[in-house]
Amino acid sequence: MTSRITARTGVCCVFGDPVKHSFSPKLHNKAFTKAGLDYAYVAFTANEATIGDAMQAVRTLGIRGCSLTMPNKIACLPHFDRIDPTAQLIGAANTIVNDDGVLTGYNTDGYGMLKAFEDMGVAIAGNKMVLLGLGGAGAAVAITAAMDHQLGELAVFNRKGGKSWGHAEETVALINERSACKAHLYDLNDLELLRKEMATAQMLANTTNVGMADLEGQSVVPDSSFFPEGMAVQDAIYAPSETKLLSLAKEAGCQVANGLAMLFYQGAKQFELWTGQEMPLTVADLEMD
Repeated sequence: MTSRITARTGVCCVFGDPVKHSFSPKLHNKAFTKAGLDYAYVAFTANEATIGDAMQAVRTLGIRGCSLTMPNKIACLPHFDRIDPTAQLIGAANTIVNDDGVLTGYNTDGYGMLKAFEDMGVAIAGNKMVLLGLGGAGAAVAITAAMDHQLGELAVFNRKGGKSWGHAEETVALINERSACKAHLYDLNDLELLRKEMATAQMLANTTNVGMADLEGQSVVPDSSFFPEGMAVQDAIYAPSETKLLSLAKEAGCQVANGLAMLFYQGAKQFELWTGQEMPLTVADLEMD
């Protein structure tokens, strides 16, 4: 973004409700400035009732690209002209790209977590991941890993009988049908099975909300003995910066990353889709703020 907004300044934005807490304007405006691009990124309130009108405004006003956060990632789907195949399989989109009035939906959430694992020196292709939770973020990670990164094996742990169990069953079946990844669904309450599956996995990802807000100080994995030494462990939570899960994993000698890296890389992919350029920032640039 230039020092002064002009009549030529391009616009990108985020749609959410609530949206005032969004991390995206800080990330993208800093990136536009560093890249020398004449763009500005702003936040707009939109929800299930208004997202259709908001997306029509993107066409009308020529807004180049948008981020979609809750509650719009599913509600947006009927309003796209095109949807990327991975986003279609996930059943949610977090990114809009506007090409002369044609809106295409993408989902970069899964890419964000997988790129963070690669930063930790872990190969996704052919390896095994234990995934805790298969809600919206979990489905994005699972499907992107299987479809786009050739994950070898996936052990999903979800609470049996919970509201997302049926969706988890469908997602696991879809992965087995559409990819070479061997996916299995297990009950999150079966700790003996969790220990067994973790013992042969190179990665563990938590996409549940256990560890934040009212559940801060709690962990789905009960103690450090579950973690094999050297495992790469990532938590989608970034506040607090070190959850109980990550603390236990560090105690066991694992590599760990919180949700800041995932958040950064999903935004970096959005930046690339909008501008055709690589993100000029690094995770370290955000950690210094």
